[in-house]
Amino acid sequence: MPIPPLVRLALLVTLLVAAASSLLVWSPRQLLLQGFSSGPYAMWAAPAFVAVFALATLAFFPKPVLNAAAGVLFGVPQGLMLAVAGTTLGAALAFGLGRGLGRDALQPLLKKKVLAALDRRLTAHGFRSMLLLRMVPGIPFQAINFAAAFSGIRLWSFTAATAVGVLPGTAAYVTAGASASSPTSPAFLISTAVMVAMAAVTFVSLRRAQQAMPPHDAVGPA
Repeated sequence: MPIPPLVRLALLVTLLVAAASSLLVWSPRQLLLQGFSSGPYAMWAAPAFVAVFALATLAFFPKPVLNAAAGVLFGVPQGLMLAVAGTTLGAALAFGLGRGLGRDALQPLLKKKVLAALDRRLTAHGFRSMLLLRMVPGIPFQAINFAAAFSGIRLWSFTAATAVGVLPGTAAYVTAGASASSPTSPAFLISTAVMVAMAAVTFVSLRRAQQAMPPHDAVGPA
């Protein structure tokens, strides 16, 4: 017997709440920094790091912290590769959950004007649209994952655009983590400047979006 869409949506919400609540009993940052640097399982450090990274993103743990941990543990080249892999895997997991459990129940909402336009754009220009969304700083990582899952974008377009689009921001945080022990080094200063610039772009974008919204008194009758 097929599971009703609303039941699947409730299951999705339950899983996400449980994942976020799990951070009360475990710390991804502590596990990453203390559990992979040495010991008999060091040979599995890279794949284990990617798996923990991906699961931590599902739990809504801040991704910049995970990126910095990749730099601390593995340096820039390998750390960047593992951080991008963990990011992409975490995004694909969220996409699969959203597409399988939530899309049918939320499909009626996609008929609304703004959401319908986003759905059409992601469906028709999946890779390009997703690439732009990933490169713009300040948009919540999981928000993009589930917005894509509820749209008609294909999985390969979503994952490929994610892997490419997160490279610039991820590189900045990984480099900052790898060079944190030398705060006066060019690598650390440049990566910090990039992060500050990304934060500034985010702030300006949010301010412009807020100013573009109509005044509260102008919406609807008094």
